[in-house]
Amino acid sequence: MASAVSVRPRPRPTRAGDAAGSPLPLAAVAVAFALAQLLFVVPGLHLGWDESVYASQVTPHIPSAFFSAPRARGVLVLLAPLTLLTSSTLALRIYLAALSATGLFLALRAWRPLLRMSVLALAGVLFCGLWVTQLYGPQAMPNLWTALSGLAAVGCFLRAAGDRDDRRALGGLCLALAAAALLRPSDAVWLSLPMAAASLLVRRWRRPMLLTVLVCGLALGGAQWIVEAYLSYGGVVARLHRSSAIEGGIGWHLAFGDQLRTLAGGPELCRPCTVPWRHRTSAIWWFVTPVLVAGGVLAAARARRLATALLPALCGASVAVPYLLLIDYAAPRFLLPAYALLSLPVADALATSARSVRPRLRPAAIALVTALIAIQLVTQHVVLTRAVHAAADGTGEYARIAADLRTYGVRPPCLVTGRLATPVAYQTRCASGQITGHNQNTTVSKILAAARHEPVALLVRPHHKPPAYARHWTSHQLDGLRVHHGYRVYLPPHTPTTPM
Repeated sequence: MASAVSVRPRPRPTRAGDAAGSPLPLAAVAVAFALAQLLFVVPGLHLGWDESVYASQVTPHIPSAFFSAPRARGVLVLLAPLTLLTSSTLALRIYLAALSATGLFLALRAWRPLLRMSVLALAGVLFCGLWVTQLYGPQAMPNLWTALSGLAAVGCFLRAAGDRDDRRALGGLCLALAAAALLRPSDAVWLSLPMAAASLLVRRWRRPMLLTVLVCGLALGGAQWIVEAYLSYGGVVARLHRSSAIEGGIGWHLAFGDQLRTLAGGPELCRPCTVPWRHRTSAIWWFVTPVLVAGGVLAAARARRLATALLPALCGASVAVPYLLLIDYAAPRFLLPAYALLSLPVADALATSARSVRPRLRPAAIALVTALIAIQLVTQHVVLTRAVHAAADGTGEYARIAADLRTYGVRPPCLVTGRLATPVAYQTRCASGQITGHNQNTTVSKILAAARHEPVALLVRPHHKPPAYARHWTSHQLDGLRVHHGYRVYLPPHTPTTPM
C-alpha cells in the first residue's frame, strides 16, 4: 500500500525547462478569475443577509447583528482590514475579488512540486469557471475560503508526506488547516479525516509530526470557536446542540436532489427545498464529475503517483458528506470545498486523455477536450448571469427598503425588527432585533422601550398581521419591490426623529 500511494515530488525544472514550471499559467488563471468577478458579479450586487451579519461585526458605526451558534469568525479576519477603512460595498467587492484570486493562485501553487503546471492550471480553470465559484468570489461568505484553504492543506500534506525535509510544507499545512477551521470548524474536521487516516495507515507516512501538525492546525483555527462556545453557550457540546437545532437537526438525509435543484443558478439557499428542478442540462457536469474523478485516480495510479489524485478525491468526498447526507436543505456554495479538491483529479483525467492517444490523433484529442471545456465555461456563464440577476434583485431591495425607511425618519440610532431586519438594518446603520426564531436577541419590552427614545421600524411580510404590540402602529406600504413585493413597515406613533 505504501508504494501505491507514494508521493514523489516532481524534479525541479532546469534552466531549459523553466517555462514548464513557471507559475505564469496559474497567475493567468487567477487574473482571469478576478476579471470575471469584476465584470460579471460585482456591479450592482449589494450585501446579502449573511454578509450583513459578518460585515456588521467589524464595520465601525454599524451595530453588530446577532451572531448565531453555527457561524465562525474567520470571515471577519478577511473583512476587517477594509471595513475599518470604509463601509463601501463596491470597495468590499473589489477587495474580495482580488483577495480570492490571490488565494486561488497560492492554493494551486502549493501543488507545484507534485503535478504538472498544465494540470494545475486546468484544475484552476475548471474550478473558477463554475458559476458558484465566481458568484461567491467577491462575497463575504466562508465557503470559497474554506475551499481554497482545503486545497492548499491537502497539497502541503502530500508534500510533507513525500519529503521529510520540506518544513515549508509542514508550516503551510498547519496554517491552511487553521484557516479552514477558523472559517468553518466542522468543514475543517471533515477535511482532515482522510489526511489523518492516511498518516496512520500508510506505512511510509507514519510520522508523529504529520499527525501533530494536523491536530495543531485544527486546534489553532478552532480555538476561538471553542472559547466562544464556553463563554456564550455553556460549552462545545451545548453549542453543537444549538447549531444542530438551527440547521434543522443533523441526521441521515439524502440531499443530492436538493443540491441538484440549486445548480441552475439558485435559489442561493433552498430551505425547504421544494422548488422544481429547472434547466437540467446545466447539471450535466455534476454527473460527469465522479466519472472523471475515477479516471483521474486511475491515470495517477498508472503514473505511480496515486496519492496526488486519490487523497484530494477522498478529502473532497469527505467534506461533502454533511451537505449530501446529513442536512435537509441545500445551497450551491456548500459544496465549493469539494469542487476545489475534485478539480485536481478531473483535470488529471482530461489532460491524460488528451495526451495518451497516438501522436497523430493527439491534436484532435486536445481539440475535443478544449471544446468540451469551452462548452462547460459558456454554460456556466449563462447560469452565472441568471444567478447574479437574481442575487442583485434581492440584495438591491434591501437598500431600497432602507432608503424608504430613511424617508420615514428611521435614522441612527435606530432599531429594525421583523422579517428582513438583519440586512435592512445594516443598510440603514440601525441595530437589528428579533423576538422569536433562531436569531432571537431581544424582547417586546425592550423594543417598546427603544421606541420611546429612538426610531423603530417593524417589517412585516405580505398577508401577515403585525404582532400584538404593534397593532396600533402606523402602517406604510413599501412600493417598487419585486422579490419582496407586499412588505409593509410599521412605525410607532410619534416616532422620534434624529437629525440628518
